[in-house]
Amino acid sequence: MNLQQLEYILAVNTHRHFATAAEKCFVTQPTLSMMIQKLEDELGVKIFDRSKQPVMPTEVGVQLIEQAQSILHEVKKLREIADSEQNEIKGELRLAIIPTLAPYLMPLFIRPFSEKHPSVKLHIFELTTEQIIRKLKQDLLDVAIMATPTSENNLLEDPLFFEEFVVYAAQEESILNKKYVLSDDIDTNRLVLLEEGHCMRSQILNLCALKESAGFVNNIFYEAGSIETLKRMVEANSGVTILPELALKNLDEDQIRFVRFFKSPAPVREVSLVTRRSFVKKRLIESLKAEILDNLPPDLRRTASKTVLGIK
Repeated sequence: MNLQQLEYILAVNTHRHFATAAEKCFVTQPTLSMMIQKLEDELGVKIFDRSKQPVMPTEVGVQLIEQAQSILHEVKKLREIADSEQNEIKGELRLAIIPTLAPYLMPLFIRPFSEKHPSVKLHIFELTTEQIIRKLKQDLLDVAIMATPTSENNLLEDPLFFEEFVVYAAQEESILNKKYVLSDDIDTNRLVLLEEGHCMRSQILNLCALKESAGFVNNIFYEAGSIETLKRMVEANSGVTILPELALKNLDEDQIRFVRFFKSPAPVREVSLVTRRSFVKKRLIESLKAEILDNLPPDLRRTASKTVLGIK
């Protein structure tokens, strides 16, 4: 038994396909299959049921895969502990970020971080909250930038900043007659939302005490896959949507006219760095956190909690 065999069974479990797993491990399928077969022969059990498509782990295979994941995680921690003693910050960092933050936050810090730490190999993934939590638990990610809290006991959340929500409305919408708005001012029949799967959708539903029927404007039902699409739909077709504060940085002077802030205390979301509790690349994460905070707009460099209207 060796670590490579354990990596191979984790790859097959992740992709549920021998050929795909072999490709991801940069070996041929016969090599991967032979190594797994040798491990099964040594243990005297079948780890995978090859008669099913996609390939599925056997009952005992599930237990072995969990133990293999634990072993490889501990081995990785040994290497990370050793690396942390070096003066140079280096290594690999697998970073995920939710889609409602990615286009606004990433451009602020990625280039300064990579220039400051050229020995860090950064892998970036744009994923939904559900995908991020699953991959963090599977040790397929090192850290995520996402809205919190997650209510996951095995994840560690390190708050970065609190970001306000704002209203963005078409020019004919009556809500623009107000200088500041309340959640009750939003006509839910005019509200355009992100599609299912985005945590920000749930936050907005909670904010406005909405039902899932929200999204109809006139006789058309709108759901968008990104904040940029939400903006374009409102501009072209009327209606109202909710934007995170960072999205305002991409608006021109004409578009800013259609923004309204909430009356204090404004609704906000908490944005945090999230890792597994057993994560040990602490120096690398501290460097990432410092770079994010150093490059935030001044009004987002908050450390104190804000009163939240039903959301964080």
